[in-house]
Amino acid sequence: MKKVHVSTTINGDPYEFLCAPDESLLDVLRDRLGLTGSKEGCGTGDCGACSVTLNGRLVCSCLVLGAEAEGAEIATIEGMADGDDLHPLQQHFIDHAALQCGICTPGILVAARALLEKNPDPTDEELRYWLAGNLCRCTGYDKIIRAVQAAAAEMRGA
Repeated sequence: MKKVHVSTTINGDPYEFLCAPDESLLDVLRDRLGLTGSKEGCGTGDCGACSVTLNGRLVCSCLVLGAEAEGAEIATIEGMADGDDLHPLQQHFIDHAALQCGICTPGILVAARALLEKNPDPTDEELRYWLAGNLCRCTGYDKIIRAVQAAAAEMRGA
């Protein structure tokens, strides 16, 4: 099968890669580029563990072809921290014990960041609706909601 050449930007850095036309963006990120933060939970777009933003839109990377990344801006969990300085969402997830096994955490953090970029002061209902595509089997959601709301307040300077 002929490989496709793709040039893209991931977390602000330029990347080029070759991939099969039917290879998922998740597989490209993990297997070709070594960006293993996004997890495969289901492979069908039902769990959100592989969430990334593609041109500012939240997507399940298991449902996007790697070839579709041509010319795109992609943001993954690896781009959230600034060196050793955690993003407020990451810090508040730790502070509020909003994670356990860690499979869902990268996708939830990426989704929460995407929401807060659009709406810096969401209600709990809006937040629960936005994160409905991200399944967590360990913590439940109350700690996650509290962590995101605390991070949102910090990011707003409240």
